[in-house]
Amino acid sequence: MVGSRAYRLYHRRSDRRGSLPKGGARRHATTAPKRSRLPVRTPAAHALQEMAALSHALFDASDEGEILRLAMNHLVAAGPYNAEAGYLKVGHDLVPSPGNGPTHAVAVARRVRELAGQDGKVIVAGMSWGRALGLRGPAGLHGYLVVTAVSRPTRAERSLLAMLVRHTAAALSVAVARRGRHEDALELHRLRKDTLELHQLRKDALELHRLREERTVLQRQLITVAAELGYERAVHALMADVAASGGGEEAVTRALHGLTGLPALVEDRFGRLRSWTGPGCPVPYPEPDPVRREDMLHAVARQTGPVRIGDRVVTLIRPHGEILGVLALVDVRDEADERTVLALGHAATALALELTHLRSLAEVELRLRRELADDLLTGTDGPSAYARSAAVGHDLHGSHYIVVVQWSNRTTDDSFAQSVGRVAAAVGMRSLLTRRSDHVVLIAGDRPHAHALYEALARENGTRSGTIGVSASCDAVDDIPHHYREAQRALDVRRHSRERFGTSFFDELGLYRILGPGSGRRELERFVQEWLGQLIDYDSRHHATMVETLSRYFDCGGNYDETADSLAIHRSTLRYRLQRIRDIGGHDLANVEDRLNLQVATRVWKIVLGGLD
Repeated sequence: MVGSRAYRLYHRRSDRRGSLPKGGARRHATTAPKRSRLPVRTPAAHALQEMAALSHALFDASDEGEILRLAMNHLVAAGPYNAEAGYLKVGHDLVPSPGNGPTHAVAVARRVRELAGQDGKVIVAGMSWGRALGLRGPAGLHGYLVVTAVSRPTRAERSLLAMLVRHTAAALSVAVARRGRHEDALELHRLRKDTLELHQLRKDALELHRLREERTVLQRQLITVAAELGYERAVHALMADVAASGGGEEAVTRALHGLTGLPALVEDRFGRLRSWTGPGCPVPYPEPDPVRREDMLHAVARQTGPVRIGDRVVTLIRPHGEILGVLALVDVRDEADERTVLALGHAATALALELTHLRSLAEVELRLRRELADDLLTGTDGPSAYARSAAVGHDLHGSHYIVVVQWSNRTTDDSFAQSVGRVAAAVGMRSLLTRRSDHVVLIAGDRPHAHALYEALARENGTRSGTIGVSASCDAVDDIPHHYREAQRALDVRRHSRERFGTSFFDELGLYRILGPGSGRRELERFVQEWLGQLIDYDSRHHATMVETLSRYFDCGGNYDETADSLAIHRSTLRYRLQRIRDIGGHDLANVEDRLNLQVATRVWKIVLGGLD
């Protein structure tokens, strides 16, 4: 049925596919050499184009029944054939297509079942030639297509028929796989939705890769069978092969260079090189001028098809109107003709499909990583978190650090979050990323360097007015919400300090760790361990009283005589003990910060933690 939307869209694209205006390739200069015209398209070339359009329609069809109807209704594209009947395999039976005619229905159906999955001859009154052709895929037989002709088809017509049968079978394989995945998704939907989504995505990717390889083989056979039908058909088939292979920009530029002999390149929307095949690639590649780049993109977008700009023939990669990049040929000698333009247009179409697919996958993965990070910060169960993190390629096992980033000149939107993610990756941080209303959060697999992330972000944003807070080490998924609050505390302490820009680590905050909301006994124990841990261990091993001596010293306001009297020891003994305390703990009692932290630690040890019990 010609009504397939994909089939009509393909013909509209074919009618206006990229070509230069009348007179040959566009030029930046005012003169243009004459161009040789392409040969008139042959009937065979037209037939192959019809077959290619039908192939696209088959792969875009929604179900097996529509695929079989398309194949039967457009069998004439392969030659002077009649579609006698079509059958789809349902379970262990062959079900006739609703489009089968009543004539010979019983006899044809009996003959098809007798073939038991093999191709074979079919006799129909009034027809000198008839065949039942099996539609087979990797999973086995999908059905049959029964074809007749008044006279015996030529070799070329049989080749086109075989090609149609292979493409129909491949499309049925895709539809069966798609239907199977849909049924599986419905059956498993009541289980864990998030885990299923990731698992299904990987299954889809593997299945798509397998089907692309199968399609690549079929399209290579198409090129081999019909190479003599002309340059245009070969270009179309080759670029379709490249698109199905998933090779990306490099595969497209390599194929385009092979077809034209000219250096081929792909730039992103901003003018940065992504792929170059052929000689003469400048090193380093010129840094783009943003203003001139935008002017060039608008100039090309106003034209239909490729445009000559300087020594390049340029076309935009623009699926659905959005400019994803630029595909160009370097034509210093002005050698590009209509065949070159044709190849460039097909290459741009193939690349647009590939980039659109890659962008969709990247957006899905980014969304899943952000959702996982959000759930980890608010609290989620461990098994689910580990499964989801493995699916997006992040290892949650081992220690993690929560990093909170805030920059005064940047609104905390997706653009800033993406910038933080790029910079974090550039300095070697493995992390999950999400954002809140006024800061960006990283769940990092390693302790960040004290300065690397801050310095890189300062360069990226053009200002040093940023603050970063880093939590203590987190060894369990359940503790991530608590450590997120630690990172926020570190950021707040830094913002309200004299040097409010830079990086602060929670485990280096000292007394500020236990000042503020959310501090519990565990935080107090950590604070005491940090400042008195070595003295406590020393007392335990040597049955000494170093911690008690230090506590009494602070209680007496640092007075040597009062401290010695309260401990019933000599003044010289007290002096010796205080020196040992300095040596063991590594803290300076003359330093104001150390003295304050040690005094608070001894009070917490004695009063809150029961250090005297």
